[in-house]
Amino acid sequence: MLIKELILASLLVAASLTYAATPVDSPDSAENQGGVAEEAPGTGSATAKAFVDSLHFKTGKVVLGDNLATLNLPEQFVFLDSTDAERVLVDAWGNPPDEKLPMGMILPAGISPLSGDCWAVTIEYDESGYVSDEDAADIDYEEMLEDLKEQAKEDNQWRAENGYESVELIGWASAPRYDSQGKKLHWAKELKFGDSEAHTLNYNIRVLGRKGVLVLNFIAGMDQLPQIEQSVPSVLAMAEFNDGSRYADFNPDIDKVAAYGLGALVAGKLAAKAGLFATALLLLKKLWMLPVLLFGWIVKRLGGKKSAP
Repeated sequence: MLIKELILASLLVAASLTYAATPVDSPDSAENQGGVAEEAPGTGSATAKAFVDSLHFKTGKVVLGDNLATLNLPEQFVFLDSTDAERVLVDAWGNPPDEKLPMGMILPAGISPLSGDCWAVTIEYDESGYVSDEDAADIDYEEMLEDLKEQAKEDNQWRAENGYESVELIGWASAPRYDSQGKKLHWAKELKFGDSEAHTLNYNIRVLGRKGVLVLNFIAGMDQLPQIEQSVPSVLAMAEFNDGSRYADFNPDIDKVAAYGLGALVAGKLAAKAGLFATALLLLKKLWMLPVLLFGWIVKRLGGKKSAP
């Protein structure tokens, strides 16, 4: 389906569903799946509520992987496991499916994932080895930014030739910072897709471990940067590797060392060879697709209930 046809279809379905994206208080909203508020009343709100109610929000302590790491969630956050995270990313937000599912997703409590005010943090694990931080004090991030901008221009030539919209790196939305004690690195890029007036926020956190890196990526708009920056300290504090997988547990005699350092985590591990943006797919919140996606979800659910022959 062409983009214009999809937008038209979304408008038609939206008119029939009268979907409202702003959560409101209700008698049972605080008890609704981890404190996520329900959608505003309306014909489409029942469908949206059914989708949200089908998600399994977790609070408090969450163990990731095979006792790899632990999230200690403050009360202002909730967690979705791998399966539910994919449903939100693909079914609700319109991202393309990925063969590698995230380990989960962190969301702000009290805000529906179907609301335009919602944002999220996806969690993955890159087991590529122990990343040395010896280069931490020597990295010139302003020089790196200029290199990344030039790389983006070159990649956009490839994108244009292959029918993709351009991706312009505007600059650092938040300059890279490294906590040498906690072994945590975070930074943010401001991106512009095609002719869009709204810029995209690409905020990243990396937690260094013995055999790899926890990859935490925020999905949010540039207008949500103040909220994200306010939440970053809490997100940084909640993610820790467990005993045996911590950075300090590294054993040089038996453990693999990654072929890159901190700078490459920010620039992209294979930036020089593969390009930063040529084939990259960033996770976005495409809420304009939501009415179509919810309609498809309803049809799928109804279609799955077939009578016996």
